[in-house]
Amino acid sequence: MEASRGQNGIQLLLAAEQEAQHIVNAAKNAKMARLRQAKEEAEREISEFRTQMEAEFQRKLAESSGDSGANVKRLEEETEAKINELKTQSSNISPEIVQMLLKYVTTVKN
Repeated sequence: MEASRGQNGIQLLLAAEQEAQHIVNAAKNAKMARLRQAKEEAEREISEFRTQMEAEFQRKLAESSGDSGANVKRLEEETEAKINELKTQSSNISPEIVQMLLKYVTTVKN
């Protein structure tokens, strides 16, 4: 009887070991499934964030492009106005400069 009891105990230990192995395997599988799910969720969130940032960038790029056209036009107008102002000033003082130059050229110093 003692031998059958020992044999029975070994059988119980083997059964308990198999059950423990099934529990560990199930836990590992559940963990791997959760990791895959978390990875997929993270990739989806990253994709959504990237899409938002790209849309924001394109919007700002479009805004700044429109502004640069207006800035170029404004700068061209300011430049043209400054050129006209300088031409007017030079034409106003031109006779005086000519007279001054003639005076210095024709004056002989000893």
